[in-house]
Amino acid sequence: MNKRIKDIIEYIIIIIVVLLFRKFMFSPIRVTGNSMVPTLRDGDIMILNKIGYSIKGLNRFDIVVINNDNEKIIKRVIGLPGEHVEYSDNKLYINSKLVEEPYERKDMEDFVLEELGENKIPEGKYLVLGDNRPISKDSRIIGLIDKKEIDGYTSIVVFPFKRIKNAK
Repeated sequence: MNKRIKDIIEYIIIIIVVLLFRKFMFSPIRVTGNSMVPTLRDGDIMILNKIGYSIKGLNRFDIVVINNDNEKIIKRVIGLPGEHVEYSDNKLYINSKLVEEPYERKDMEDFVLEELGENKIPEGKYLVLGDNRPISKDSRIIGLIDKKEIDGYTSIVVFPFKRIKNAK
């Protein structure tokens, strides 16, 4: 095989690997809107991990990207399957136990899971909220999120450069 054809094949392989990597493992995601302020800002670019959550599962307070009616939205996991969630006096209670939220967020009105017609979060579903609770379109409005609607999780802001940080 001549050297030029061999070089072309190598470049094609590299392009295929990069495309597969982006499709199935990691890809950039842009924050749109202010529902995650103060943690994330409109225009921030993050790296979406598409496979990590399927290996390690989702944890409380993970920031996830959700495919909601063909729109990508970024929210924080608050309630996990089998749990009862309640906010009272701006404090989070999981199964009637106080849970401290280790990130900055805006205050929210009282909320109980029963407002969504559930006593406990069903298997395969999650309760997600934005950090800017007064304006966030989250589970309080769109309902519990099915695991298959979650594209992956993210925690690293990579752009703008002055905001590079771990956003957990």
